[in-house]
Amino acid sequence: MTRDHLQKSKRRPHNRNEMTRDQVPDVATFDFSRLDRIPRSQLRALNLVHENFVRSLASSLSAYLRSYVALSLVSVEQVSYSEFLKGLTSPTCIAYLGLQPFDGTAVLEINMNLLFGLIELLLGSKGRSAVMVQRKITDIERNLVNTLLRVVLRELSEAWKSVAEISFSVQSLATEPQLLHVLAPAEAVIVIAVEVRIGTTWGQMNLAIPSIFVKRLSHKFDQLLQVRRAATTARDQSHLALLLEGASLTFEARIKAGTISTRTLMNLEIDDVLVLEHPVGRHINGFLNDRDKWQGRIVICDEKLAFQLQEGNSVPAGESTYEICKRPDA
Repeated sequence: MTRDHLQKSKRRPHNRNEMTRDQVPDVATFDFSRLDRIPRSQLRALNLVHENFVRSLASSLSAYLRSYVALSLVSVEQVSYSEFLKGLTSPTCIAYLGLQPFDGTAVLEINMNLLFGLIELLLGSKGRSAVMVQRKITDIERNLVNTLLRVVLRELSEAWKSVAEISFSVQSLATEPQLLHVLAPAEAVIVIAVEVRIGTTWGQMNLAIPSIFVKRLSHKFDQLLQVRRAATTARDQSHLALLLEGASLTFEARIKAGTISTRTLMNLEIDDVLVLEHPVGRHINGFLNDRDKWQGRIVICDEKLAFQLQEGNSVPAGESTYEICKRPDA
């Protein structure tokens, strides 16, 4: 044999089961301890569910506490239960939640500064000063916390109706996260973080739901992603109206006049009268944010000029006219 034949025979595999380095297939590691992990598509569906929950809860808490409450969804992520516990402060308020009619337990954590800020509002405070308290809650405060949680869990159950009928209920309250272990440390949970702001008081509320529970409802989440919302609900409309109540709008009543020459303008003096090409009986245009919105006339109300809408304008249902203030003869 020649030298070339010997080199080729050395490079050739002696067994058909032997493969060269280029023929080795790609191998991905699989962690059997994390069978409860859910795909990113279900995380997006969970994000949609809890965006609706945050909007509804902001309206309900604002009405219940009689103070403007701003909520924002911070994140929806999947971590182990032990990692979730490590991120909690001590003491804190932890509510263990039942998921009727399903088996399993969820965990709702509320930062102490936020919790005591909410309690002060319940007791009549204006919420103008930030609350910095790090202590356990008393028995009296525990009853107030249960009242607040009923509002939160009612909106949470309502938001989950798009997926399944779930009744969230408080099973027990605790203040030390490391003492009670309702889930295995390695078990995966979905953590929904919500930031709450009330005046100068702010804090975070965290909801942890077992991933295995979410995985059981995977077909429901797939349907949720496929269905698009056709129209806004009455709850969404009332929430939008609440947000717009404090908005400032510019209103002007304008007369469509004629033209004036520059010579006349330059010769104007005090007590001179400009005759406008606008008949007395013609309507006056009302502009809202520089848009021609209404037609009406100028009236006097409480020794002030006011604008009254004429019949045929687009006004709220049940009203034929709208005034800046009510006239004495109205």
